[in-house]
Amino acid sequence: MAEEEQQPVFADALFRQKRKHGKFRLVEPPRIAGPVVDTHAHVHLLADPALEFARCAAWGVGFVCDIVDVQEDAPDVFERIDDWHAQAQSRLPEAVERTREVLAAGGDELTHLPDGADAACFALPDDAASRSLPRLRLAAGVHPHNARFYDDAMESRLVNRLADPRICAVGEIGLDYHYDLSPREDQRRAFRRQIRLAHTTGLPAALHVREAHDEAFAILREEGFPEAGTLLHCFDLDWETLEPWVDRGCFVALGGALTFKRCQDTRDAVARTPRNLLLTETDSPYMTPEPMRGMPCGPAHTVFTAACMAEVLGCETEKARSQMLAQIAQNARALLDRPPTAWQIEHAQTAATERNCE
Repeated sequence: MAEEEQQPVFADALFRQKRKHGKFRLVEPPRIAGPVVDTHAHVHLLADPALEFARCAAWGVGFVCDIVDVQEDAPDVFERIDDWHAQAQSRLPEAVERTREVLAAGGDELTHLPDGADAACFALPDDAASRSLPRLRLAAGVHPHNARFYDDAMESRLVNRLADPRICAVGEIGLDYHYDLSPREDQRRAFRRQIRLAHTTGLPAALHVREAHDEAFAILREEGFPEAGTLLHCFDLDWETLEPWVDRGCFVALGGALTFKRCQDTRDAVARTPRNLLLTETDSPYMTPEPMRGMPCGPAHTVFTAACMAEVLGCETEKARSQMLAQIAQNARALLDRPPTAWQIEHAQTAATERNCE
């Protein structure tokens, strides 16, 4: 991420493609009428989270689930993210105004419009400054990269966080046999223990699975798929891999990879997936969709994935696209925006007291 961290933070809501010599070119946003959701983001890792939430509002992203790792991320993320979200309300008019200034000037010192492009093609919706901020929920877990650190003490910290009524899922959890940053036995052990926490808490599980789909599926079959639901995050493979998960009623979330040229098999798999199991996401600041690869990804970039999904599903009219997006939003809210579970209600006060004493 070093390259992305060195890039400037623009105070507007425009989308950019990185060019040579530190310059950028504006990217025309898709025009989609309907709610857009980002079911898996790490907004707290972006340079200006408050601005990112403001950009979401400007482009109609109405729901964001921020994923927090209790081993890797600073504990104060859980407190600061509400502040960032609140600050976004005052940042929104500023971002909209700056966007209009850049377009009126035909760019800025680092950014230009594509040759022959009309600035109006990049403009925000007329009501952008008055739009509502996205609904914000959180998920907490221990990533398979950090499974080697998973012990009773860490599980106690995680349980404490899961009692927070803002938490909507246990995640991201799973197996990553691509990087193998934790021994595989540690990954399997941490995965099993966190699946059991999903059962105990009544929360769904948000999965990170890479080059281990068969084994992850087998473990879930042994431990039991959480009754509240299972979300397969950042899917970028084929129908043969996805089919058993779909048959078990698991949700599948598609991010920037859906737009990658190499991912035709993924697009074919999405076309065969029941719409009531589809979700959109970003995995921001990673997995930036085309044509903005190399730029940090924010939750507002979900609009590009949503537009690609509409195309994959054959939604040719505005009405069809709107209905598809409404279905995706309904899926997200049904899975991730439910009231606190009975377990959370029972444990919330005790957990809050313990966190205040940390």
